[in-house]
Amino acid sequence: MPDPRRLFGNSGEARAAKYLKNLGMKILARQYKTHIGEIDLVAMDGDEIVFVEVKTRRGTEFGYPEESVTPKKLQKIAMVAEQYVREKKEEGRAWRVDVVAITTGEQDEVHYVKGVG
Repeated sequence: MPDPRRLFGNSGEARAAKYLKNLGMKILARQYKTHIGEIDLVAMDGDEIVFVEVKTRRGTEFGYPEESVTPKKLQKIAMVAEQYVREKKEEGRAWRVDVVAITTGEQDEVHYVKGVG
């Protein structure tokens, strides 16, 4: 039986991908994994590669989802991002890290934070 937390996270990532597509971005990869870690979504925004951390929570009792993206997490995302651009031979291309924070509950809310890393 699939892990309910993973299913919840996957549903958040699917919602985030749809949200970004609606902004005109193209999704290049989902759950890009390396030995260092994982990036939830990789997208193109014009000529820029965007590495997206998706955080989904049921309510804000323990804070807003984007607050859980720590400097340590951003450092790990940057290391995985650098590996991605090397692997894809895109070293000269501009890139950034964004966060899509989704809060579910009585009122679903999507908060998009551009350029956090």
